[in-house]
Amino acid sequence: MIQHPAWQTLHPTPYELGESPFWHPQEQLLYWVDIPGKKILRAQADGGALQVWNMPSEPGCIAPAASGGLVIALRHGVFSARTWGGALEPVAVLPYDPATVRANDGKCDALGRFWVGTIDEPKASRAAALFSIDARQSGQAVVQRQAGDALTGNGLAWAPDDRTVYWADTPHHIVHAWDYALASNALSAHRTFLQFAPKPVGWTFEDASYQGRPDGAAVDVMGNYWVAMFEGGRICQFAPDGALLAQYATPAQCPTMPCFGGPDMQTLFVTTARHGRSAGELAHFPESGCVFSTRVSVPGLAVNFYAAA
Repeated sequence: MIQHPAWQTLHPTPYELGESPFWHPQEQLLYWVDIPGKKILRAQADGGALQVWNMPSEPGCIAPAASGGLVIALRHGVFSARTWGGALEPVAVLPYDPATVRANDGKCDALGRFWVGTIDEPKASRAAALFSIDARQSGQAVVQRQAGDALTGNGLAWAPDDRTVYWADTPHHIVHAWDYALASNALSAHRTFLQFAPKPVGWTFEDASYQGRPDGAAVDVMGNYWVAMFEGGRICQFAPDGALLAQYATPAQCPTMPCFGGPDMQTLFVTTARHGRSAGELAHFPESGCVFSTRVSVPGLAVNFYAAA
């Protein structure tokens, strides 16, 4: 049974493709990106004090840095910025062709390594992969390829005990899981965590039978996996064993990523998309591209901070 929570619109301005939201606990601000708009944004939980920072190429994902500022995965490389609007300092270049592949969903692990999934834009060669970037030692950051053979890397999250990592391949409607050793940064025991039904041929947004495909995700303190179902118009909450616990209808057909925030971490934020959507869909969901929030009964995990020497 799908639930219809009371959603609040963070700010009335819609952006093209909102992604990578996180709640900054010290600043009490929500951060997110507009990928095709080449922007990083931040605002108060009620949408006040909205700030926009233009980027030189598409920002796939961001994370807060322990020393202040952000780490940012752009199409052409990973950079850090010590302050909002500050200079972009190179961290690493990931091993892909930026003409056809770019950074997408990502976040930091509990030790401060920045993980970045990529997207194969032509959807032709399964060139998307998942990388971890470890900049904790002086000198060059260590880039490690963790997984691959995907079309669109999404849904990255860790269990509360850091012993399981999740990663989705959106076009294949699948969420993978691995056992994870945090100290050694090693994945093992790969398995399918969730497999969703494919998109029907000729689907349009009026067809509610399609539940969507897994985009960005977050985990709560109980270890439940919350995933945005792109084109499904919902956020789904799954138990650690993969059982569906709840579905929450969203005010846009294309939610892209949830995160938890607010002083008690019981506000659920969700970014959404309007980029490439039909005129009919946008007429039905005019706030597509906005960020929405609602209250939930279980707190989420706090964001992990990027660590650098």
